[in-house]
Amino acid sequence: MRREAALIAGGGPAGAAAAILLARGGTRPLLLERSRDAQDVVCGGFLGVDAITLLAGLGIGVEALGARPIRRARLVAGQRVAEAGLPFPAAGLSRRTLDAALLARAAEQGARIERGVAIRRIEPAARRLHLADATAVTADALFLATGKHDLRGLARPESVVGDPALGLRVRLDPSPAFAAALAGVIELHLFRHGYAGLLLQEDGGANLCLSVAQSRLKAAGGQPARLIETLAREAPLLAERFGMARSSGPWSSVARVPYGWRARQGEPGLFRLGDQSAVIASLAGDGIAIALASATGAARRFLDGGADAGPAFQREFARHARRPVEVANLLRQAGETPWIAGPMIGLFAHMPGLVRRAAALTRIGAG
Repeated sequence: MRREAALIAGGGPAGAAAAILLARGGTRPLLLERSRDAQDVVCGGFLGVDAITLLAGLGIGVEALGARPIRRARLVAGQRVAEAGLPFPAAGLSRRTLDAALLARAAEQGARIERGVAIRRIEPAARRLHLADATAVTADALFLATGKHDLRGLARPESVVGDPALGLRVRLDPSPAFAAALAGVIELHLFRHGYAGLLLQEDGGANLCLSVAQSRLKAAGGQPARLIETLAREAPLLAERFGMARSSGPWSSVARVPYGWRARQGEPGLFRLGDQSAVIASLAGDGIAIALASATGAARRFLDGGADAGPAFQREFARHARRPVEVANLLRQAGETPWIAGPMIGLFAHMPGLVRRAAALTRIGAG
């Protein structure tokens, strides 16, 4: 059985950021990532100012990666449209590119990275991960960065009841008219029991992400493309955009997204990062910023106080994330309720400063 000072489960933005900072601080962590190669996932694509600032502190410049600048937000509910300038710099960048850059940076800093490693379960009290090859790794401190996927042995308390939300994503190849319509814009489409976000990425593709109630996908026969067709009356511009794409890639999904969840308590030797620490609604929030901010706080706490600093970190980050997570969740609930969403968009159209205020309130910050 191997033993490590710091063991990171997951190689997304949270895990990679923690690896960079721990290595910089003199602790050479081991990071385990289940995928063998860089790939796009359901979450991510939008980077707000806090994420961009945190990435710069890690040595990652998003402009150098080709990120597409985003200056405005366009909100759409039925036939109503509101548009406003964002109160901060933002950008569109694929997770494939971002994750690859972060892991490369972690390796440069001295972190050890093992890819293609599946984790079967965790023993939190023993600070031990059991792997698919029947081996185990024990550590002084475990950094849990598995995103929205829980490990057996340490699942988050069930907080999703009724009709849970699903996350869906597809890459679209936009026509010239489609690309021109999205230039410099993040477009948010609101409909009953869900919403969708559209933006351009550095690879020239359009990233389409949806959060939708499970019942709506089920009613569409479990087919995301069919779901878009059924939304034509509620979200005509979204259906029009989808139809403007020259082609589309495969859909990816994640089930039972616990929006609004925060890890309020911790235990010695365990640091929950990213979606394992707080799940912010992407309608208004920035999950990448949550990932990076939690990794930064956890690495600092560990380097200053060792493995036993886990509980203090978790309480501090839960307090820090409370306002942006709760505000984003309230906006999500309003956006998924048609009789609220329509008038809300009308209000935003007449008072665009409210859009900027809402965007500012859902930032996690870079401090």
